[in-house]
Amino acid sequence: MTLLQVLTRALGIEHPIVQGGMQWVGTAELASAVSNAGGLGMITALTQPTPDALRKEIARCKTMTTKPFGVNLTILPAISPPPYADYVTAIIESGIKVVETAGNNPGPHVKRFKQAGIIVIHKCTAIRHALSAQKMGVDFLSIDGFECAGHPGEDDVANFVLLAKAAKTLSVPFLASGGIGDARGLAAALALGAEGINMGTRFMCTLESPIHPSIKQKIVEADERSTALMFRTLHNTARVFKNKVSQEVVEIEKRGNAKFEDVRHLVSGERGRQVFVNGDSDYGVWTAGTVLGLIDDIPSCQVLVSRMVAGAEEIITQRLAGMVVKKASKL
Repeated sequence: MTLLQVLTRALGIEHPIVQGGMQWVGTAELASAVSNAGGLGMITALTQPTPDALRKEIARCKTMTTKPFGVNLTILPAISPPPYADYVTAIIESGIKVVETAGNNPGPHVKRFKQAGIIVIHKCTAIRHALSAQKMGVDFLSIDGFECAGHPGEDDVANFVLLAKAAKTLSVPFLASGGIGDARGLAAALALGAEGINMGTRFMCTLESPIHPSIKQKIVEADERSTALMFRTLHNTARVFKNKVSQEVVEIEKRGNAKFEDVRHLVSGERGRQVFVNGDSDYGVWTAGTVLGLIDDIPSCQVLVSRMVAGAEEIITQRLAGMVVKKASKL
C-alpha cells in the first residue's frame, strides 16, 4: 500500500500495520512473522522474565528476520514492579529502533528512548492522555478504542468517535487500535485520519502465534459478544475472553465492595499464561477484543497482511472512489 507514507517511511516497513504488544504472545516467532510479512512485529518485553532474557529474545528475533521489529514496554502499577529501567537499558543496548510504550507515567522512559534515537509509539485510550504524551515528544500515538483487548480505559469511547477526535485534536500522527482485523477496518482507520493500524487479537489467531491451537480455534468459534469487562468496580477495566473464570470475577464484583484481593487468585498472570500453554480456555483470564466477531480462520501472518492490504486498496480505490460523482460543468 502506498496511500500513506508517514508511518511506513518512519519505521522502514512496507505496510501500515503494527502488531501490538501482547503478554505471553509477543515473542520472536510472531514478531518476526509480522515483520517478514511487511508490517512491524513487536516483542513484548515483560513476557521475558528478566532484562537479560529480553536481550536474548531480541537477538533470537534478529536471526528470524532482517526487517525492522520493535519492542513493547507496558508500565503498570504493581506491589513489586519489574525493573523497568533495566528493561529500557536492554532495549537500547540491543539496538532496537522502534518502541511501543503503554501504561502509566512513561515519561522518564520515553526520555531515555528519545535520547537514544528510538522512535516511540505511545498507546492511549483517551485524547487527554494523548495530549500529555504528545508533550513528552513521542513520535506516534496509538489511539486505543473501547473495542480493544486489555485495558480500554474508563471513558468507554469507541473508535468511530475517538479516532475522528484524534484527527481533529492531535498534531502527532497516530495509529488506530482496537476492533480492527480485516481490510474494512484498515480502510476505515485511514479514512478516519490514522496513518496505520495496531492489531493485537487478530494476530493471536495466526499460524505463527505461539499459543495453543485449541485457543486459536476457540477464537475462531467466538463472536463479538464473547468478551467480558472485568474490574469495572475497581476502575481498572479489562476486556478479556468471556469464560468461567472471567464470569466468576464479574459476579464477585456485582456483589458490591469487591477488592482486588477477592479475585487475585482468579486473575493471576500465571494462570493466564497456562491458558496459552495447555489449551484450556477456562483455566485463567486472557485478553481478547471484540474483533473476535471478525475472525473466522487461522492464516499465516503473510496471508493475513497481504489480503488486508489488497482489500483496503480495493475499497479505497474502487468502492469509495466510485462514490464520488463529479457534477457536469455548465456551458
